[in-house]
Amino acid sequence: MDTAPSRPNPSPTPSPTPSPTPSVRPLPTVAITGASGALGQALIKRWHSRGARLIALTHRPEGGEASRLQVLDSQGQLIPLRQVSWQCGKESELVPLLAEVDVLVLNHGLNQRGRRDLAALTLGLEVNALSHWRLLELFAQDVAKRGTKAEVWVNTSEAEIQPALSPIYEISKRLMGQMLSLRALDLASTPSLPGSEPRLRVRRLVLGPFRSELNPQGLMSADWVAGEIFRQVGWNCNLIIVSIFPTTYVLMPLASLSRWAYGRLFTRGAS
Repeated sequence: MDTAPSRPNPSPTPSPTPSPTPSVRPLPTVAITGASGALGQALIKRWHSRGARLIALTHRPEGGEASRLQVLDSQGQLIPLRQVSWQCGKESELVPLLAEVDVLVLNHGLNQRGRRDLAALTLGLEVNALSHWRLLELFAQDVAKRGTKAEVWVNTSEAEIQPALSPIYEISKRLMGQMLSLRALDLASTPSLPGSEPRLRVRRLVLGPFRSELNPQGLMSADWVAGEIFRQVGWNCNLIIVSIFPTTYVLMPLASLSRWAYGRLFTRGAS
């Protein structure tokens, strides 16, 4: 820190550590799917503390006090947010809203433990994989028309590579993870501008078992997981891992690297 020359040997005053922020404008508009869940609400609190304008995407019907999502900050005050109801399969209805968004957090999910019937498999694939993929593509298409940067955070879960004691959940999450790895080769690059930074930044959230309605026995708290996510965003990570299992920190980077190499070698982007 610079000091006045008339004051010899001053005691240095440490500068405050800045809060981790993504590579978009300082006060971004953030839309979060699965906003009413444990992690969704924890992420809302973290983004609110950073001054973000928040859009909560939920499956709750609009209208009425009972359907209103209410999240309190650390001071017990109601966090201002815009709540929007949406449905899987109707992602295109969100296109006008996505044009306002700087950071899209794809966080919704469904875990149907113990089931293997056709209806459960169909619903699991739709919610955990296909709806994520559609929103990712729609957002990427909008970002491609902009002159500003944007980010998408995709919660794929460590079920990509680890057992979750729920086969349909594992299948759907692994499908989403594979699609994300393949499409990120094009969506997170700017081939027309060699050496430039991509306009869309893709961050993959690989999260271990945290307590939520999907997993009441989770060993980590959703708030702690959200804090670790933002810590790694501050480290400029695209692959964000928060888990109690050491193997995930080894296997997931290897899986991501192998998928990247495999996709590069045996596929090509649109001309």
